[in-house]
Amino acid sequence: MFDPSAVAVVGASETEGKIGYEAMANAMEFDGPVYPVNPSSDGDLFGVPFVDSVTDIDDDVDLALCCVPGPATPDVVAECGEAGVGAVVIYAGGFAEAGDEGERLQRAVVETAEEYGISLLGPNTSGFVVPATDLLCSFASGAEKLPEGNTAVIAQSGGIAHVLAFQSRRQGRGVSAMVGLGNRANVGFTETIEYFDGDDRTDAIVLHVEGTDDGRGLLEACRDSDTPVIAYKVGQSDVGEFAESHTGALTGDHELYTAGFAQYGVPTVTATDELLDAAAALGDSPVPDGPNVGVVTAQAGPGIIITDRLQRAGGRLPALTAETQERIDGILPGVTYTGNPVDTGRPMPEFGDVVTAVAEDAAVDIVLVYELFEQSVGFPVDALDGLAERVEKPVLFATDGIEEDMADDKAALAAVDVPVFETPERAADAAAVLARYGEMQAAGTDSEVVADD
Repeated sequence: MFDPSAVAVVGASETEGKIGYEAMANAMEFDGPVYPVNPSSDGDLFGVPFVDSVTDIDDDVDLALCCVPGPATPDVVAECGEAGVGAVVIYAGGFAEAGDEGERLQRAVVETAEEYGISLLGPNTSGFVVPATDLLCSFASGAEKLPEGNTAVIAQSGGIAHVLAFQSRRQGRGVSAMVGLGNRANVGFTETIEYFDGDDRTDAIVLHVEGTDDGRGLLEACRDSDTPVIAYKVGQSDVGEFAESHTGALTGDHELYTAGFAQYGVPTVTATDELLDAAAALGDSPVPDGPNVGVVTAQAGPGIIITDRLQRAGGRLPALTAETQERIDGILPGVTYTGNPVDTGRPMPEFGDVVTAVAEDAAVDIVLVYELFEQSVGFPVDALDGLAERVEKPVLFATDGIEEDMADDKAALAAVDVPVFETPERAADAAAVLARYGEMQAAGTDSEVVADD
């Protein structure tokens, strides 16, 4: 599915705006053969001749994008099986999310897929995107503009998958993959987590979860993943009927899910931007040894916000050792505050030395730096370059200022893999996720399932 040699678009259409046209247009970006399949069409589409069936393609097609209406899907899946196609994306709705008749239709599709050993993404999905290989198996516009990053987005909702991917683009981060699971006919959370855990381009996995009937599989896949997993479980209030009509999801007890994720070492968040920020922090950083955060700020106000929010979200601010405080006094005599957080009062050339001193403190597991941009000083890029790897601790950086003035410095921090955040709150939330993750890893995770939903 995610690494095909050739792709077929079944139900490809010459009419702009139809899923069959948009899916074919996106698929043509792939650096490999793409075949339009439609027995009702003649000629060619994007310069490629139509074929009547996937069984007529004289090539090893691994992936088919199914753009036909729901009732025609079982026949298409059967043809794919006969042609040796191993994976099918089903865009159409009207399956398990639509009541008893839809459930019967989905069972028929799954039975056919199981007969031929086919992996199904969907039904009722907008597909997936792998930017590194220009594998754009989505019918949404703008998919070709998603940059490559190191976060795999696995969302129950295709809409939320795209929301997260587009947000990541605006943040200058990108994704290793974006996957909308839809109804999870036979490819769901378990299979995709396992796949992207083994993907060299993926350093963090984020989940959008409405609900699942395989809570055990989901939690065990998260626990067994060497790649950090962060989850956003929606449904704290009563959205059960709406969610079930969306992807056939049974939302279940929100606290049960949250407790299950916690037991299995998965930090949870409550917003899409928080999910991506947590992925940036975990994906670009060493795993922290615990929840203790050392904060260095060049301005007291943001430092107070960070300190308050961080502690309320599960982070701890340990006292710095006497040796570290003496070291900071030696760097900046009369510094505003040498406790934790360390407040230097304003940026200065020695700011990076102060950050280094805090990072090297044995009491600190995570370092969070806040510095409003001052053009005459810039950011301490040289000091931060390689610091996290050397001390084996995450080092996060937050700032604000005039975008065009600090663009080069922000790019320089990104180039040396320092996660950058644009508000005190977002930085604190990301550090808090690291703190919770570090505490979970240090304590070990409970191997018992809370319950299946």
